Amino acid sequence: MTPGPAGDAPRLRRLLGDPDLAWFVTRARRRLERGRPLTGTVSLSAPTPAQRAAAERLLGRTPGTGHSVSIRWESVDALLRRSGTSPDGLAAAVALLTGPVVPRDAARAAEERAWQEAYAPLDQLAAEVPGCAAWAARVRGDGLVRRLAGTPDAARALLERTVAALRHLPADPPLSLAAFAARTFGSAHALDDGTPLATLTLSGARALTGFEDGTGAEWRRNAWASAGLLRDALSSTVLTLNLRGTPGLDWQADQGEPAVLTLRQLVRHPPAGRTALVRVCENPAVLAAAADAHGPAAAPLVCLQGQPSAAALTLLGHLTDGGTTLMYHGDFDWGGLRIASVLRRRVPWRPWRYTAADYRAAVLARPERPGLTGTPADAPWDPELPLALAESGVRVEEETVLEDLLSDLL
Repeated sequence: MTPGPAGDAPRLRRLLGDPDLAWFVTRARRRLERGRPLTGTVSLSAPTPAQRAAAERLLGRTPGTGHSVSIRWESVDALLRRSGTSPDGLAAAVALLTGPVVPRDAARAAEERAWQEAYAPLDQLAAEVPGCAAWAARVRGDGLVRRLAGTPDAARALLERTVAALRHLPADPPLSLAAFAARTFGSAHALDDGTPLATLTLSGARALTGFEDGTGAEWRRNAWASAGLLRDALSSTVLTLNLRGTPGLDWQADQGEPAVLTLRQLVRHPPAGRTALVRVCENPAVLAAAADAHGPAAAPLVCLQGQPSAAALTLLGHLTDGGTTLMYHGDFDWGGLRIASVLRRRVPWRPWRYTAADYRAAVLARPERPGLTGTPADAPWDPELPLALAESGVRVEEETVLEDLLSDLL
């Protein structure tokens, strides 16, 4: 940074503060910001008569007679020092007239340091919550925080608020998004769609739950619900078959008809009693086929309908807390493995025909299947399963192994 200005400020402003010398002072400042010395000659093409006259007054002589005005930096520097107008020379004079000069490299380095310091809350969260480490690294690298916040100070404040929310997620028991926002930030609208805080918090919440990418209002509602935050208590539902424990469920089970339970029902009136074993599937087609094939005789079954909703997680958590053993089956593809992993992080379950051996048997029975696409995923319940999928390269949907699944439900 240029040293603090000293000298005869009024006289300096009369000498160099002339508007017709602004080009000269501006060029000097730019050179200093770029870290270049004030040596050599600076020229102005096609000067106005006023600009030429101002340069002549500064130098005490005619600064050229052609189509340009030329001034040596050293000449002005020496003049200012000799006259005492700016004992520290031209660089100090520029700082006095236009403000402190910070070389651009130094300014960029200082700004980058400020950005690195702004990410401190994110780094602390990543160290404390391993599940957030990959997300934190991605957020650092993709520029999302910079786009949302604009400045390091705003970024740090945004990250501090985001981390404050993520420390309490997933919410268990689930609660409304507005209530969570009010409790965490003092405003029920703090996590409304479109706000930087909502965008970043939802991104982090998805990292915690493994909820996949998507767009649209329905996707956002389900993404929040996967972290236990609900837009409302009625839109989050779960499908069941022959699960008992409330008058409504008992009646449905007697008929062998599927039941749709809302989160509101599960929070207010969860199923009573203990069910020793409940099987869980990913796709509604399995539950519908069980109802058609076995009716009231079918064993209890719960269907996630894709990503586990807040209602599904609430029901399954209630069941496991009561001593129920869960067995899970899903699609044999990368998305299916991710859904199963999300569920496994929230409730314990044993595989239901959902191992590498089961996958290989299904492929052998029907080799012509759709190709496997997407990003590979882990299967903590059977580490050999992802290797088997990668080796065969095909997906096996639940609907194509219905006969085996239905045989287990009698």
